[in-house]
Amino acid sequence: MVSGFAIRRPVDWPKTYRIIRSIHPPIDLFEDIADPADWEALVSAEAKTNPRVRMEVGDLSKVPPNRRVSGPGASYVMAPFVHCSPLRPGRFTDGSYGIYYAGDSEDVALAETIHHHQTFMAATAQSPGWTSDFRVLIGSVRCELDDVRLVPGVLHPSNYAPSQVEGRALRNAGSNGLLWPSVRKEDGLCIGLFWPDIVPLPIQGRHYAYHWNGKRVDYVRQYDTGQVLAVS
Repeated sequence: MVSGFAIRRPVDWPKTYRIIRSIHPPIDLFEDIADPADWEALVSAEAKTNPRVRMEVGDLSKVPPNRRVSGPGASYVMAPFVHCSPLRPGRFTDGSYGIYYAGDSEDVALAETIHHHQTFMAATAQSPGWTSDFRVLIGSVRCELDDVRLVPGVLHPSNYAPSQVEGRALRNAGSNGLLWPSVRKEDGLCIGLFWPDIVPLPIQGRHYAYHWNGKRVDYVRQYDTGQVLAVS
C-alpha cells in the first residue's frame, strides 16, 4: 500500500546525469533498429553460436515488449532494468526490478556513485589506487513523478527498508518514478524511473576514474581535461 505521503508533480529537467561503469559495452540488440517484441527470438538464435549472449543481454522478461526501447543509446537505458538482481538492491528497489537512477547535476551523480563505489571497495578490502573507470550519461526527463521527500524513513542514509517498500508500492500503483533530495549531495535532486520507455535516450558525456585510498574515494580524474579533483 502506498504511504500517502508522496506528492505527484511534473518534473521537466533539460539535463539529467547518470554515471555507470565504463566496462559495459553497448548491446547491438538494443542499439539496432529492431522490433523489441522480436528480441527473445533473436537472442535465442544468437545463443546457439554464442552462449554468452544471454548473460550479456540480460533478463528481457523483466521488461514487457511495449515498454522496451531501441536505437542509439538504448543499451544504457535498458541495462539497469534487465541486469537488476536481489544481490544489488537500491534505495527504492530490492533488486527484483530495475530503476534508472539519475541526478539533476553531474556533481550529484558523482556524489551518489562515489558513495556506493567506496562502500563496495571497503566491503571487499581492495588495495589503494586508481580503480574503475566510469562514464557520464547525459539525458533529460519530462513527466510526472512522485516526490517522496515527506515519506517517513525513505531518506535514511543506510537503511533502505522503508524506501524499498515505498518504491514497490508506487511502482505497483502505476507511478512513472520517484523524485527526492540527494542524500549524498546537499541541495541536489535525484530521480528514479520505473520503466525504460519513460527515459529519453541519453548521450555519453565525459569519463572519470576514481581513486581509492584504502578508506574512501579521495580523488577523481576527468579523462577529457586531465584534471584531478579532490573529493571533500
